[in-house]
Amino acid sequence: MAFYFGLLQTIGIHTLLGLSAYILLLTGQLTLAQVGFFAIGAYVSGILTVIFEYHIVPGLFIGALVGGIFAFLVGFPALRVKGLMLVVATIAFSEIVRLFFFNLNWRVVVNGVEVGPDSTQGFREIRFYAANGWDILDVVLFIWLFVAVVMALLWWLDRVRVGATLRAVGEDELAAQSSGVNIVAVKVAAMTGGGIIAGLAGGLYAHSATYVDHLTFSVLLATFAVAYPILGGLSSVFGTLIAVIFVQGVLIEGMRFLGDWRNILFGLLIIVAMNVRPAGLLDGSAVLRIRRALGLGRKPDGDGHAETG
Repeated sequence: MAFYFGLLQTIGIHTLLGLSAYILLLTGQLTLAQVGFFAIGAYVSGILTVIFEYHIVPGLFIGALVGGIFAFLVGFPALRVKGLMLVVATIAFSEIVRLFFFNLNWRVVVNGVEVGPDSTQGFREIRFYAANGWDILDVVLFIWLFVAVVMALLWWLDRVRVGATLRAVGEDELAAQSSGVNIVAVKVAAMTGGGIIAGLAGGLYAHSATYVDHLTFSVLLATFAVAYPILGGLSSVFGTLIAVIFVQGVLIEGMRFLGDWRNILFGLLIIVAMNVRPAGLLDGSAVLRIRRALGLGRKPDGDGHAETG
């Protein structure tokens, strides 16, 4: 049972990481900076709960806020480049963050024990859950509470003017700008929101793993962050969750018995999935079918025309 609870923790944290990229992809921004914000949230929240003995809730929120601040600062120079140059620039940012924590040495004595980030040895004493008597079910529920809140918020934003604006920018910047949309404000806001979500995911990861180091925040993790919403589809926020379950639950854990061969199979299955479902596992047609099955599809109005339910 502990294995499945651990898997649920991983799926929840990776879902948040994927959602942090989802909101950026809606505006047409493909970046690999999410792992940098993830690292910032992990270290900041860990330092607050371990060295300054904060409760985990304010620790997570402050870590997420710091991640959002850095995302805001990165957002403006990132707007000057597009396409592959944006990918390269954001990889550079993430590497700068990773190397900063690689060199960070901040050891202090708390309650007679030396704790804190230890440069190349990582940050090993993040044990808020165990120290406060939380069992594994408490941790799972805690993580998924944040997942549910973030997903509900993004789902709601996608159904009001904000979501329409984000998608308009992603589909055609020139048309959106000619309609009076402030492209800079929208993209920076999306980057900031993504940074906050990634920072929150990083804080939750640090406290679940109880140990982080610079190797945790690799380009591979950044690639996963972008792959989830692309594989799941941008038609619905739930596509990212489905993609995380598919990748983490089926491909990585479900095929662990294949050993190193699963790495080859992993790539092949991703290629097949993207060819069979090029718009994502949960594309627009799938979302429409689900809405109709739930009675939320298009219904005729009094004049015999269709209206959205």
